[in-house]
Amino acid sequence: MSPKNNDPDLFRVLVYDLSARRGDIVLVPGRGQYIGGSGLAALLFEKYGLPTAPPFDPGQPLIFAIGPATGYFPLMSKTVCGFKSPYNGNYAESHAGGRSALALRFAGFDALVVTGKAARLSTLVVGARRIELLDVHYLRGADVFTTGKLLRKIAAGASGHRSIMRIGPAGENGSAYACINVDTYRHFGRLGAGAVMGAKNCKALVVMGDGDLALPEDKAYPKLFKEIHDKVTASGMMEKYHNLGTPANVLPLNALKSLPWRNLAATTDPEADKISGEAFAEKLLMHNAACAGCPVGCIHVGMVREMFSASHRFAIHQVAYDHEPNFAAGPMLGVTDPSEVLAINDVADRQGLDIISAGVALAWAVEATQKGLVSEKETEVKLAFGDAAAFKRAMWLLGHKVNDFYAALGQGALVAARQYGGEDFACVLGQEMAGYATGETYFASQTVSFRHSHLDTGAYSYDQKHKEKDVDAVVKFLVDDERERVLLTCLVACLFAREVYKPEVVAAALSCLGHGELAAGIDTAAENARRARWRLKIATGYDPLATRIPKRFAEIETWKGPVDAAYMEALRAGYAAAVLSLGAPLPSA
Repeated sequence: MSPKNNDPDLFRVLVYDLSARRGDIVLVPGRGQYIGGSGLAALLFEKYGLPTAPPFDPGQPLIFAIGPATGYFPLMSKTVCGFKSPYNGNYAESHAGGRSALALRFAGFDALVVTGKAARLSTLVVGARRIELLDVHYLRGADVFTTGKLLRKIAAGASGHRSIMRIGPAGENGSAYACINVDTYRHFGRLGAGAVMGAKNCKALVVMGDGDLALPEDKAYPKLFKEIHDKVTASGMMEKYHNLGTPANVLPLNALKSLPWRNLAATTDPEADKISGEAFAEKLLMHNAACAGCPVGCIHVGMVREMFSASHRFAIHQVAYDHEPNFAAGPMLGVTDPSEVLAINDVADRQGLDIISAGVALAWAVEATQKGLVSEKETEVKLAFGDAAAFKRAMWLLGHKVNDFYAALGQGALVAARQYGGEDFACVLGQEMAGYATGETYFASQTVSFRHSHLDTGAYSYDQKHKEKDVDAVVKFLVDDERERVLLTCLVACLFAREVYKPEVVAAALSCLGHGELAAGIDTAAENARRARWRLKIATGYDPLATRIPKRFAEIETWKGPVDAAYMEALRAGYAAAVLSLGAPLPSA
């Protein structure tokens, strides 16, 4: 399993070719320029990616990268997945936790790069002492949880240090927003990483953290670890995330007229209390869980009862929830029973669908049927806002791509709208919107930003604090805020910890780990990583100036009053121009 890595600037990367059934360990220079995580994924796509080839080309890499602080400090618990997206054809990222990051660290790798296409449906098992490709043709069509249950037996070992990343039928069927399920409760969601994995005939990746991890010898390390751990656990800084979690946002957003309801036909509803964080905690919460290496425990696991009518028995499913899945399966679909919200989420999870995209796409489908653009012949089930049973069935139909309508909808709500009509009310901002309708800044940000994600910037928070209309100030905020977040996604830190890991703390942590030169130049390295990501996205076809905001987003009202369409367009254009400049190399490069 050599070569060894004693140079702090080198990344130790396992590159596995599924076609050749061969893996090679490669030492890749560049930590001083790219840090790790997001920067490393971009570096590896530059090295192995095919910018002009289709996303499903066997030569395209599927990249999993961690950062220099993974395993050494609290909340350094995420993995970055880099790939060419089948959703938009651009270079993309998705982030997930679970045990994925620590499993890679204990396996001795900074990154795993998967290329090629297996001859038969396969599972790749990698570790410090093992690389093996298993034939799992019998798992074709199996849902995510069945696959996980069997793989825990088939690929046994490294208990507690093993991560199982797998896809469901949606990934096998090429849904453009198929996700990769990670250790049951976490996901590489959005933008179709699961479909890229399915195109490689890869049902699962099992990472065995079966190696050792030596702790830093620097005497400052224990003290700094304790200071960070105390901030995380004793200061109250993370209390919100542990107690109610992000569903605590529901009632405040609803009060601010910023919670999307029924395909964004409304931004507030008197029944919000039924699906609030408080309601979920009181009625359904079973326990909290955490990603490996995280003391917070922000994963809230609820209970769903599934009744079997023939036997009059029921089974209990444990379903993780937070604000985004709850929004997509709840108010966006007009569903206000928290048990049914979790049940819809559970069906989407089993299919391997990104619940945010799937929920928003189905919300468009409901309105399209109301307007006579789509009939029950296409949907195969009568869709209506609030009808949870119909949505559970539709999630299964969507994951299995049962007809032309669901094939189109599986490529995105806007793709289906272009085919059937209804583009004006497709709630797509680069991809299907997340659970915030806070106003112009957020809508423009998600339209243009790198992942088209609510996590790319704090735009939804900015909207809630600023009523003035200053295009230059907003664009500056979006650009500056993204820079700080990219530093964290290069480490790779949970973004909930952004108030803990300020640049001076990051520099101290890197110095303890033997990366003194990197610590002294983290601002430059983070900016380099950010620009590398934008260069790749633009090189793969992204034109920020060509982005558009559907009409629906200009038809709503928030706490500030009706959305100002002209101001929103000015923000979009201003941010797009800034992004275009970020796609150029650093002036000193």
